[in-house]
Amino acid sequence: MRAPISVVIPVLNAGNALSSCAASLMEGVEAGLIRELIVSDGGSHDATQQIADEIGGVWVSGGSSRGGQLQRGCKVAQGEWLLVLHADTQLEAGWSDAAAAHLGRANAGYFKLQFAKGGLPARIVARWANMRSRLFGLPYGDQGLLISRALYDSVGGYRDIPLMEDVALVRVLKGRLTRLDARAVTSADKYERSGWLKRGGRNLWTLIRYFSGVPVETLAAAYRKA
Repeated sequence: MRAPISVVIPVLNAGNALSSCAASLMEGVEAGLIRELIVSDGGSHDATQQIADEIGGVWVSGGSSRGGQLQRGCKVAQGEWLLVLHADTQLEAGWSDAAAAHLGRANAGYFKLQFAKGGLPARIVARWANMRSRLFGLPYGDQGLLISRALYDSVGGYRDIPLMEDVALVRVLKGRLTRLDARAVTSADKYERSGWLKRGGRNLWTLIRYFSGVPVETLAAAYRKA
């Protein structure tokens, strides 16, 4: 019997993070859960492809829209389940038990968010993210997503959009999302460079504008400038 999970990781110059992300997945390989690792690139010019080859990843390449990258990666995946994970995120030890317990359920699963560092500001932002996910059914991509191929296909999968591709998908999954009993530990580097308050506020404002109907292209252009 083939392992059930295809892992899909979108990357763009992620050479510094990809190895650590993949290392956290090894317990899933050892548990017989992971069938393949798909690395969907958006135009990297660092060592990302070399690292993907070294860890046995299936390389898929195309435009830099993360929605498009995820769409392409999920399209070639062979598993009955998809585990979508950002390259700068590592799953904590024991995640494979939580994932195995979830397989066969109708809902998609996501992980509780934690930042790798950052002290009190990191804990506050993570607490808000976990509350948002629980109360409003809006986990972001850095919390990972474990979803059956059948459910993924039935809701239309990821849209080829430059921003909010994760929110667009979980919106149509509302009521069919379950938090898994494990943590996704994600990098705090972007928050520390921008400032925790500034980046957190920008993300919230972007979400509000998205729900207000502002085109994602407009949001993406503003997001890049900020």
